[in-house]
Amino acid sequence: MPFDGPTPGSPADLQPDADPEQVARTILLRRLTAAPRSRAQLHDDLRKRGVPDDVCERVLDRFTEVGLIDDETFARMWVESRQRSRGMARPVLRQELRRKGIDGDVAEAALEEIDADDERARAVELVRVKARSLGRLEPQARVRRLVGMLQRRGYSGSVAFSVVREVLADEADELGLETPEHESPEY
Repeated sequence: MPFDGPTPGSPADLQPDADPEQVARTILLRRLTAAPRSRAQLHDDLRKRGVPDDVCERVLDRFTEVGLIDDETFARMWVESRQRSRGMARPVLRQELRRKGIDGDVAEAALEEIDADDERARAVELVRVKARSLGRLEPQARVRRLVGMLQRRGYSGSVAFSVVREVLADEADELGLETPEHESPEY
């Protein structure tokens, strides 16, 4: 069935003489029902829908006051979720929070909750899973791909190489293969 325009009752369907504050509240409630969002994201949503700045600020302030918008909670949840589900490291998470309009101090407080040992353990887990699918590649190609995967997720080169070396050495031990300790993979 073809799309014939906005669904009845959506903010875009409201009359031009509708109360801008009511329109803003409706937009915010729908956006927050769909997924948690930062104040900056919600402000952008309101501006894109043509809500005047003074109304945006007034409604956003009220939603913040009653606890429906909370950038600190949003940042903590975002960091925990992305670190657990995608294995993202602090630098990438910091960048994502910045793009979502989270204040630098709020972002840093959320990132401090990531334990370095937990972050490294997540990197080991990622490499173990990915290494299985790369078993037929030449050793140096495996190393390049595994290190690259970790670096795209924000891990430093030294951490990435260390984790890959550790996982591949464990894998070789399990298979009864020898791995020279002094060899360093080349790019």
